Amino acid sequence: MRKINLFVSTILLGFSLDSFARDQIKIVGSSTVYPFATVVAERFGKTSGFKTPVIESTGSGGGLKLFCKGLGTEHPDITNASRRIKMKEVKKCSENGVTDITEIKVGFDGIALANAKSGPTLKLSLKDIYLALAKVVPADPNGYTVKPNPYKMWNEVNPNLPATPIVVIGPPPTSGTRDAFNELAIERGCKKFSGRKALKSKDKNLYKKECRGVREDGPYVEAGENDNLIIEKLVSDPGALGVFGYSFLDQNKDKVKASKIDGVLPEFENISSGQYPVSRSLFFYVKNAHASVIPGIKEYVKEFTASRTVGTDGYLIEKGLIPLPEGERSTFEKDGQTLAKFDSSVLKKK
Repeated sequence: MRKINLFVSTILLGFSLDSFARDQIKIVGSSTVYPFATVVAERFGKTSGFKTPVIESTGSGGGLKLFCKGLGTEHPDITNASRRIKMKEVKKCSENGVTDITEIKVGFDGIALANAKSGPTLKLSLKDIYLALAKVVPADPNGYTVKPNPYKMWNEVNPNLPATPIVVIGPPPTSGTRDAFNELAIERGCKKFSGRKALKSKDKNLYKKECRGVREDGPYVEAGENDNLIIEKLVSDPGALGVFGYSFLDQNKDKVKASKIDGVLPEFENISSGQYPVSRSLFFYVKNAHASVIPGIKEYVKEFTASRTVGTDGYLIEKGLIPLPEGERSTFEKDGQTLAKFDSSVLKKK
């Protein structure tokens, strides 16, 4: 009977029996969530009786693109994300038959701007970050007009900053960290100017383009999805700043130090309390149609959402994850146990 049910499941999902050759969970997505997922996967493989999931770090955007390509064992079962899925991604999933997904929020992370321990310690504001990295900046004091970003030195952005070149090494556009940094740091700095803020109600698309767009003339250097490469470059260039998550900062505190942003350091308590201005939620998404075909998906989700994993004293907290409030964590644990269908109506249309 079980074989008959399995056969029916594969046909209903559009799988061929030839393609049903995978007995390992396949996971893609965020480089920020990757180290947490790797710890869970390794423990899961050792204790559950299922094979250790295969995880690939593709960036949040790249992972969701792969996840939404369709059903079948050639497509990933789960994607990690350091930002929430977008409505346009939900629509792409739906177009390809991926209509039933579960959203799991696993915790919080702060995005740090850090440099080598031998370099200067910077105290930045959101406004400073915007003026240093935006593609266009205000051409008048209130930001009603704009011009291409002319600033090459930190003291041109703010006279209280050092007279050193602006060099910021960070992730590419496919990265959830990049998306979150653009929105939480650069855009919030942009809104410090009344003219820029007023643009949002007049032309939302132009506002987003001008307030989130990152300059491409040199000061911002894309380093791919490998955060280790950013650390290496910071060590070799103490004057440069790097953009990456708190957990990676915490793991490399012997090599790099964080800048204060609006007077607050990216520390555990500051991120969990919401005091640190550049913080975001971390997620993963499950393709529920695969759960009845690929062994171990339900059990992996159960392990990742358990209190022993992501609760206040969970083993991922030791790795730098900032935990959710217990009530919220418990809600997502229940969603994981039932593989609750994600309601995309909660998303803003973007």
